[in-house]
Amino acid sequence: MYRKLGRTNKHRRSMLANLTRDLIMNERIETTEMRAKEVRKFADKMITYGKEGSLVSRRKVLAFFHNDNEVTKKIFDELAKRYANRNGGYTRILKLTERRGDDALMVILELVEEDVK
Repeated sequence: MYRKLGRTNKHRRSMLANLTRDLIMNERIETTEMRAKEVRKFADKMITYGKEGSLVSRRKVLAFFHNDNEVTKKIFDELAKRYANRNGGYTRILKLTERRGDDALMVILELVEEDVK
């Protein structure tokens, strides 16, 4: 099951694609806990597609990111090599304080740096 995050289907899909793109390009984002838990699923899936390296995988990544070649290139060229020996768990969530105003729990979502031996 997935979280609706108070958005329509198109808005939610676009928001998650944009957050996933920002995570991959910057390797660290600050967002709410619920959004981070959803983005984590998509980021892990995109990196797994990058590790497969097939044409079908590349097309799936391009479709998810609305034909953004820059992020697709980074997934297939950099991240796939970095996580070649890792079987999942490419992201980490670090909890921060509550956001002022609505008390939403803020977190840092980042890509894991160290290699698994």
